[in-house]
Amino acid sequence: MRAILLFLFSVVFINTAFAQPKVYNIKKLGAVADGKTDNTRIIQGAIDKAFEAGGGTVWFPAGKFVTSVIHLRSNVELHLAAGAELLGSAKRITYGPEKASALIVADKQQNISITGKGTIDGQGDALIKDIYRMLNAGTLQDKEWKTYNDWHQLRPEEDNRPKLIVFEKCDKVTLKNITIKNGLCWIQDYRSCTNMVIDSISVISNTFLNNDGIDLVDCKNVKLTNSFFNVADDGICLKSSDPQGACENIYIANCKIRSSASAFKMGTASWGGFKKITVRNIYVYDTYRSAIAIESVDGAIIQDIDVRHVVAKNTGNAIFIRLGKRNKVRPAGEISRVYIGDVKVEIPAGKPDAGYHEEGPLEQFAHNIFPSSVSGIPGSPVKDVTLENINITYKGTAKKQVAWFNIDSLTKIPEKIAAYPEFSMFGELPASAFYARHAEGINLKKININYTGQDFRVPFVFDDVSELAADKINVTGFKTLPLLFLNNVKVKLLQDIQPADKREQVIKTIDPKSSK
Repeated sequence: MRAILLFLFSVVFINTAFAQPKVYNIKKLGAVADGKTDNTRIIQGAIDKAFEAGGGTVWFPAGKFVTSVIHLRSNVELHLAAGAELLGSAKRITYGPEKASALIVADKQQNISITGKGTIDGQGDALIKDIYRMLNAGTLQDKEWKTYNDWHQLRPEEDNRPKLIVFEKCDKVTLKNITIKNGLCWIQDYRSCTNMVIDSISVISNTFLNNDGIDLVDCKNVKLTNSFFNVADDGICLKSSDPQGACENIYIANCKIRSSASAFKMGTASWGGFKKITVRNIYVYDTYRSAIAIESVDGAIIQDIDVRHVVAKNTGNAIFIRLGKRNKVRPAGEISRVYIGDVKVEIPAGKPDAGYHEEGPLEQFAHNIFPSSVSGIPGSPVKDVTLENINITYKGTAKKQVAWFNIDSLTKIPEKIAAYPEFSMFGELPASAFYARHAEGINLKKININYTGQDFRVPFVFDDVSELAADKINVTGFKTLPLLFLNNVKVKLLQDIQPADKREQVIKTIDPKSSK
């Protein structure tokens, strides 16, 4: 009897230990891969069956499968085999009569994944035509589309343009190997999700505006690696929309980014915080705005940011760090303990994203090339920022006929305390390489600036900065002195600034009483 019980126990144990999750092949369930038939009911039915069975894989074989909104559920994997295309419906009404739902939705689910070498295609070109058709017919309401914007074109509001993936408050999320393309709004929106692994995905969407490649909003414990982004808005974007939330413990590495906005960005939505963010080995190209942008303008606390090994070619701006205050009720946030190291950037003479289907908007004022900048506001300085081993080449030629700013008129640079944060927000600046204002503990180490064109502006301008340390600053190709301009600056260390034999000409202090 004992032997029989042991045998039965062994059989149950082995079957349980080696049982494979059930696979639901949507084609075998009746889905039609003709690129026309709406398969939403069959796909959702397969997801529901897998969920009810305790978990499983919904399998998409090669072919073009059209769907409208589907809801992913706990313990379910969507697997897109090579050659499989999950096509979003090109009919706007299928996403809802009012606010558009995302194509793939998950809310408070656990252990969910989208994998495989197939493609999720939002069919943005066809969908936007249907949106315009409905708007012109009066069958879809929109408050914004007849209003000209910075792009000087008609644009339906974001709520009328479906995102492709929206997961909210989900845990244990995996995306691997898939390609996502042709959306009309944020491509991926993950809100308050935890324990995420995103690896080896490709996001290609220059279809329309607001095409952020990926938005991590108040997410924690995320690894985003080995991925490619070519999009018409920010590439990899961290946001915080919950005053009690934060993006925290996020690791981003080995990614390639092309953007008509900024490549890697924290903000603009910045209500809660950004903490323990690590970035490694990022390659940026043909990007209109900043390679690295760190922004707190809604009260967020930004701390312990570590960015290293960034190469950016044909990019409009290297580094932009901004502490502002858009909300009149909430106090300003904080930015502190930021390290950015091993960065190499080439700033072109022309528009970096010229020729792409959706370009970033031209500035509405004449300007020369914009410098990198670190800026707080009066009473709320950016603190403890270290920039080390930074190499920036400026290829353009600045001309006084284009724009000119008197170096002795720093008080005329607008504060723009409540303005949208962007590297061009202050207009023309008197600095050509680096501008810092309202900051404490700025540490510059091994900074190499090279000009291949002509520039008449001072390379480095510091205004209202305390505890400034600058060591091993080298500027080549610049013909005019000074190299550093200090106004109301308390210096901690200034040494090895080339050419060293002309220190009295290299550094100009406008307020010597405040400079040690």
